Amino acid sequence: MSEKTTQEYSTKGAYVTGGEFNRDTNYIEDRITRDGTQGPNGEPGWPVEAGRYRLIAARACPWANRTVIVRRLLGLEDAISLGQPGPTHDARSWTFDLDPDGKDPVLGIERLQEAFFRRFPDYPRGITVPALVDIPSGAVVTNNFPQITLDFSTEWTEFHRPGAPKLYPEHLRQEIDEVNKRVFTEINNGVYRCGFAGSQEAYEAAYQRLWTAMDWLEQRLSQQRYLVGDTITEADVRLFTTLARFDAVYHGHFKCNRNKLTEMPALWAYARDLFQTPGFGDTIDFVQIKQHYYIVHEDINPTQIVPAGPDLSGWLTPHGRESLGGRPFGDGTPPGPVKAGEEVAEGHGAV
Repeated sequence: MSEKTTQEYSTKGAYVTGGEFNRDTNYIEDRITRDGTQGPNGEPGWPVEAGRYRLIAARACPWANRTVIVRRLLGLEDAISLGQPGPTHDARSWTFDLDPDGKDPVLGIERLQEAFFRRFPDYPRGITVPALVDIPSGAVVTNNFPQITLDFSTEWTEFHRPGAPKLYPEHLRQEIDEVNKRVFTEINNGVYRCGFAGSQEAYEAAYQRLWTAMDWLEQRLSQQRYLVGDTITEADVRLFTTLARFDAVYHGHFKCNRNKLTEMPALWAYARDLFQTPGFGDTIDFVQIKQHYYIVHEDINPTQIVPAGPDLSGWLTPHGRESLGGRPFGDGTPPGPVKAGEEVAEGHGAV
């Protein structure tokens, strides 16, 4: 790539724009549903159909990581194929630079941007992961990440594996939704509000909000094994992907440095408990995670040097959370081995 092209599509100035960071949460809100309708009035949508859709989910991205975990826990690997872009991108979009010839082997595209443009020429917003793409047309269906995992749980039940856990049980949905709202605003997005703050005042306000919520979690999880109820739910998935990146990225890169995760006894034990549960830690690629944040965010790390640390061996140490009771998969069972070809590369996990 020429120097001119590199500068033209640089991400510099794309993240830190001054003052408080506000995330654009306007996504493509189409849904894939059992009856093929999108809303309460029967608006046309996309029907659940095994083999029709491809989930594009970069290992580095916490929002995409959620969908990979839920897909694996529910056993949807054979119904929904998985494409995984590399960890870095420029201002245009994620690229399939880890695939042979730099193209997604199913969609045949070099950039996720192409799938968005096939649906919406000159799509004006960010090209984000996760995204579900309609394989026959090559067009994006949705990138509305909060809804994607809920629909995996509620609309794709025909294709769930035997023993799939109930991640969004009806009797707990109100509490799950309430917890998810606070976790998203204060923690999932809170770390970004710290990292992308454009002023000292905005940063300090974001920092206080983040740690107020982290202390709330520390107290809550000192008394119960999981966030809601006595089994793993959607709420745990959403929190876990932020915790998995906390010490490796958010503590230093995003200046969320009051404590390391390893210095918060309940949260650290909870995170290790989930990491060691099939479907969670076996989706985490620490190398790609660090490459993404430290290389792509030129505003924060202009040298693009990727740190060598931290030590990851602690993720595999005993957590002792069994003493709080709980049944990880409820009446269900753990997922089997990771699907061939979807394994985290050797040396990229916790060793």
